[in-house]
Amino acid sequence: MFRRLTLITAAVLVFTASPRAQKPAVTPLADLKTTAEATDYKSTSTYDDVVKFMKAVDDASPIIYYSTYGTTYEGRPMPIAFVGTGLKGITPAAIKATGKLRVHIQANIHAGEVEGKESAQILLREFAMGQHKDWLQTMVFLITPIFNADGNEKFAMNNRGPQNGPINGQGTRAAGLGLNINRDFMKLETPEAKAFVKLWNEYDPHVGFDLHTSDGSTTGYYLTYSPGLNPNTSTAILDLQKNDLFPFVTKEIKGKHGWDTFYYGNISGGARGGGRGRAGAPGAPGAAAATEPQVVGAPIPAAPAPPMAWRTFEHVPRFHNNYVGMRNRFAMLSEAYAYATFKDRILATNYFLEESLTWFNANAAKVKAACAKADAEMLVGKTLATRAAITRGPDMLEILLGEVEDEINPNNGAKMNRRKDVTKPVQMYDERWFAPTVTDVAAAEYYIPATATKTIALLNLHGVKMRKLTAAIPAARVEEFAITANTQARANPASIDTGTHGLRSLEGAWQTSTTAVPAGSYAVSMTQPLARLAFYLIAPTSDDGVVAWNFEDDLLGASAKTAPIWRRK
Repeated sequence: MFRRLTLITAAVLVFTASPRAQKPAVTPLADLKTTAEATDYKSTSTYDDVVKFMKAVDDASPIIYYSTYGTTYEGRPMPIAFVGTGLKGITPAAIKATGKLRVHIQANIHAGEVEGKESAQILLREFAMGQHKDWLQTMVFLITPIFNADGNEKFAMNNRGPQNGPINGQGTRAAGLGLNINRDFMKLETPEAKAFVKLWNEYDPHVGFDLHTSDGSTTGYYLTYSPGLNPNTSTAILDLQKNDLFPFVTKEIKGKHGWDTFYYGNISGGARGGGRGRAGAPGAPGAAAATEPQVVGAPIPAAPAPPMAWRTFEHVPRFHNNYVGMRNRFAMLSEAYAYATFKDRILATNYFLEESLTWFNANAAKVKAACAKADAEMLVGKTLATRAAITRGPDMLEILLGEVEDEINPNNGAKMNRRKDVTKPVQMYDERWFAPTVTDVAAAEYYIPATATKTIALLNLHGVKMRKLTAAIPAARVEEFAITANTQARANPASIDTGTHGLRSLEGAWQTSTTAVPAGSYAVSMTQPLARLAFYLIAPTSDDGVVAWNFEDDLLGASAKTAPIWRRK
């Protein structure tokens, strides 16, 4: 029978699963297919399809454990599968006790981008069939194939524009609350994002995959990828990804399958930016001058002048990959190419997972060491970014452009784009990385007044460690942030990215405090593992922190002279 576990945490997580030895014997899996496979790639899985599939592999395999880790806005339990050998349970303590690399594979955060959902199920079936035994020697897996379950159930054939199938429709970008979860990892407004952060606080994965579909510029790549992009990301992690991991994955996929992959980007100066939200788009942080968008699938521009640029998206940690990077972990964003066929997009995602996990298996010790180094890095006294903009690299990139042709969806007569097997190498400016535009020096400690209740609650949700002051700290021993400019953007309730928030921006400088830090305030040390994340949340000039997301609006009226924060250098 299935092990239908629910992770329940108050002070201690309750675990009720029976040991591995009591699980039923492995049953035949040859007939178990995903919805995509069973429909010849015309359909994608519903929520019920995914849960049924996950319970089937749990029933069939002694190394797969089905559970849930949260509840969506519309009340759906959020499914998770734990996969590992020698597990004594699936509590955080039991998973950590294996000493293995902990890998979280997440899909379907945007429920129209469905390849990862299918690919994650295929991986579960492969584990159940006894494949990847070498990976299981070094890794334990947390697999969540259908993160945005509410959006997944809002099937329509026009949810993804000219994407090439599945022709029977797919879900929506927004979750049940009407918000984009992949802009919610800092403010934690959706129950899904809160469940994600709770899972990460408890299990602390070393690696976080987030599987997407890219519907941007017309390129020759079957899949693009990205690590964390915030300039505060640990170089111990980022260098290993840039210099070793991604070159390996790119080479192996090309050598084995003949398919090109590369860093995520879109063509600036002419091509549409795609669904993720790109830096350089009008209104985005670090935006350049607006350009006239190109219709997706239009012919490649001839002899552009000046050269085009291959430009990434935004650096802010509200995006999953940037958030994972700011937690000192390996962020693995994948974006299958929307105009490849649905089947090929699943295959491309499969290949990306396979080669990435092969690398992580071979380099598990290096990965754990890099995470530990990032956790232990002393940030006090270092200059860190609070805002950033894309930089242009010194060397040109060879980017593969592609072509598409029209294909008709037989269900509704709508035009879809279909990838043609044509590539054209073009030299472009390299705009893949960010540099700080506003900085601040990390202090030894920051102090949040007890009246900033929303900020304190948010820091607790993120797992940031704080201590409550039992005595006041004299003004002479701390600094306060003196405000010279306090501006707020107009809210756009129709936006699934910002919703009711009008993002606030402060300018100013630190000065010797005119007031004492009162007893009952909360101290946030910059010597804790989550110091990077804590800094970006509470720095007054941060473009993605508590000030920006209006958590302190009740304390920051137009006449406020100082921000509700102190620091001790």
